[in-house]
Amino acid sequence: MPEPTPIPIEQLQFAMPPRHTGVEEERRHRKERLTAALRLFARYGFEEGVSGHITVRDPEFTDCFWANPFGVSFALMTVGDLILVNGEGKVVEGRHHVNQAAFTIHAQVHRARPDVVAVAHSHSTYGRALAALGEPLDPITQDVCAFYEDHTLYDAYTGVVVDEEEGRRIAAVLGPHKAVILRNHGLLTVADSVDAAAWWFLAMERCCQVQLAAKAAGKPVLISHQDAVRTREQLGNDLVAWINYQPLYQQIARSEPEMFG
Repeated sequence: MPEPTPIPIEQLQFAMPPRHTGVEEERRHRKERLTAALRLFARYGFEEGVSGHITVRDPEFTDCFWANPFGVSFALMTVGDLILVNGEGKVVEGRHHVNQAAFTIHAQVHRARPDVVAVAHSHSTYGRALAALGEPLDPITQDVCAFYEDHTLYDAYTGVVVDEEEGRRIAAVLGPHKAVILRNHGLLTVADSVDAAAWWFLAMERCCQVQLAAKAAGKPVLISHQDAVRTREQLGNDLVAWINYQPLYQQIARSEPEMFG
């Protein structure tokens, strides 16, 4: 038997973010990805009553955002359930209300960051636990280095956010970073796609869990500044986040195809 011949690299499959031929195709894609992300959040237990929001900017009307409707379960979300909300928080397409408190934050983040396509926030368990301590993530594992010097702490709590000024302050503290820990509240992540924003949230939640467990067990050893920066440069961009998210998207899309109906 002859020695196996390596397959040329260009013949091997590797998924990359799709390129769209028109605005309608891109809109449909963003809505499908938003629906899938919400269902994944349900699987991970991030749904807490009516709290939590993922928003994605419309590709044509860039000051409007697709969002999950108020009071509809993440686990049952379909593309047809999504609502389109303008920058003032008014529903312009759909059959449901928007969660005004959650959208107040999202609208100001989208307004301050034109580069951001998607914003994710939910009341996850470990995110809330770390937020209650009012501390950032430490560089104690390879995975958390993706957030090294690329997340901030909003060190205030004034109740449920219902006014634009509070949303603007949160957006200002987020700055150019990918995530912010809202003290006594939870996590918020942003990215140039729904997939990446959802992955950053999932990854950040797990990093919070690891930090809490490590500190409960002893004194974690910190990764050096130089090594943490180098690791962030390798793992911390939105393309890497998009790639990491694809196995999760494949699972939910194959097991729950009714969401796209």
